[in-house]
Amino acid sequence: MGKVMTGAQMIVEALKREGVDVIFGYPGGAVIDIYDELYKTPEIKHVLVRHEQGATHAADGYARSTGRVGVCLVTSGPGATNTVTGIATAYMDSIPIVILTGQVPTKLIGNDAFQEVDITGITRPCTKHNFLVKRTEDLPRILRAAFHIARTGRPGPVLVDLPKDVQQGKAEFYWPEDLKLRSYHPVYDPHPRQVERAYRLLESSTRPVILVGGGVIASGAHEEVKELAERLNIPVTMTLMGLGGFPGTHPQSLGMLGMHGTYYANMAVANSDLILAVGARFDDRVTGKVDAFAPMAKIIHIDIDPTSIQKNVRVDVPIVGDCKRVLEKLLEIVKEVGRPEKIWREQFKEWWEQIEIWKKRYPLSYKQEGEYIKPQFVIEKLYELTKGEAIITTEVGQNQMWAAQYYKFDKPRTLITSGGLGTMGFGFPAAIGAQMGNPDKMVIDIAGDGSIQMNIQEMATAMEQGLPVKVIILNNGYLGMVRQWQELFYERRYSAVKFQVTPDFVKLAEAYGALGLRATKIEEVEPVLKQALESDRLTLVDIHIAPEEGVFPMVPAGRATTEMILV
Repeated sequence: MGKVMTGAQMIVEALKREGVDVIFGYPGGAVIDIYDELYKTPEIKHVLVRHEQGATHAADGYARSTGRVGVCLVTSGPGATNTVTGIATAYMDSIPIVILTGQVPTKLIGNDAFQEVDITGITRPCTKHNFLVKRTEDLPRILRAAFHIARTGRPGPVLVDLPKDVQQGKAEFYWPEDLKLRSYHPVYDPHPRQVERAYRLLESSTRPVILVGGGVIASGAHEEVKELAERLNIPVTMTLMGLGGFPGTHPQSLGMLGMHGTYYANMAVANSDLILAVGARFDDRVTGKVDAFAPMAKIIHIDIDPTSIQKNVRVDVPIVGDCKRVLEKLLEIVKEVGRPEKIWREQFKEWWEQIEIWKKRYPLSYKQEGEYIKPQFVIEKLYELTKGEAIITTEVGQNQMWAAQYYKFDKPRTLITSGGLGTMGFGFPAAIGAQMGNPDKMVIDIAGDGSIQMNIQEMATAMEQGLPVKVIILNNGYLGMVRQWQELFYERRYSAVKFQVTPDFVKLAEAYGALGLRATKIEEVEPVLKQALESDRLTLVDIHIAPEEGVFPMVPAGRATTEMILV
């Protein structure tokens, strides 16, 4: 016989059993019973955000930086709908979060009751799964399933909608330790023959490239990628989501590929005869014009999600399985065959010579002209001062791409960025979540003056929690990436991208009780960054950069990745 509990008590008990130590949320009438139980549960830290979108992004940042499931709790109606952008962000990047939403009593569902909305219907396209709980006794099983689904297979967000009468009802609490879900059986172990086929292709190639995606980080396969690359002497390139999955400072690293990737990464992929893609989904920002993508290459595609394979590009050897386990099996074959590393090096000698030519011809670089502060210089200086040891979150746009290009990520879970959805306003609340999950680490949000204003109200959250997050604002007075497109493709018709009113970020920081700093000259950048990094509280640094600086290289939309604009 289990203990009789209210639904709200069951929810909190389930959270404790799942090891949840922090929840990001915003209360309301439809979840007031859960909040009453949280009040009695000091072992779960509740972080009061200032907007529900901030709650989902904070839970997302917590999950990305720790590898654990992030949790947020919001009320019904507008509280629930305010989470949708954050849910879609997590869904596109395969991030495990559980969203708990309040709902009107079951008998009022469908009656247009006050603050009623069909949140399960709204979020069905952007959740891995969602539940509407109709009986109190079902709560333990559903919550157990929600966390299991969120963290297993290809991770993703799971929403649980909680009617008020279900929270207030009573039933026996039973926790299902052995969970069995019909029709949900992720495949972790690869088919041995497919792994053997992959090895044979590697052995016969002369111009291979390993392509690292976010799945490498999700599965913890970074060490296996490094070992395979070093044993076989193969160059490695990363997607935006894959940065940190292979050390950015490693001599075999080509950096990021794609629309704003390095010249040599894009040229290597375009001229390769074999691509070993690990946990990448070949989205349009990576492939460019699909018909022209890697025309001479055979493709080995490793992914735990079978629907991602053959979705965007043709694949010669599909391997369904967990990236880490697949690479472990591939390494076993490499070791069993015992082919000397000297032979691998000789096999790819000409390939590496060609890559070195590309690197020397067009290195990742920028020109310092006049007195304007170059954003690339700011990122380089930030990397130098932090020695690459910080967790970096970004907003979306030019700031994001400069961070990806000029900050070298050697470890997984150190770049927290919105890849698939490209959500402006993501970086700051994500930094709050990352700092909550990593209290002993430096967390820095690299922002633009446009993106930072989308969730700037979360400064109150950071101050309330005493979080020493650093926000580096690359302030150019524009919606920079849109302005860049208008410059290049719309004859400089700058439509709705110039900010006529921008807050004084230093005064705004001070209004919240934070530290505000500013740099308007090149010589001010280093001392201001040093002061920020030494600060023990929330710090905003307003850096006035060259207003019309662009992100290059750049592949125009719909063009082949070899058709790069370099300056």
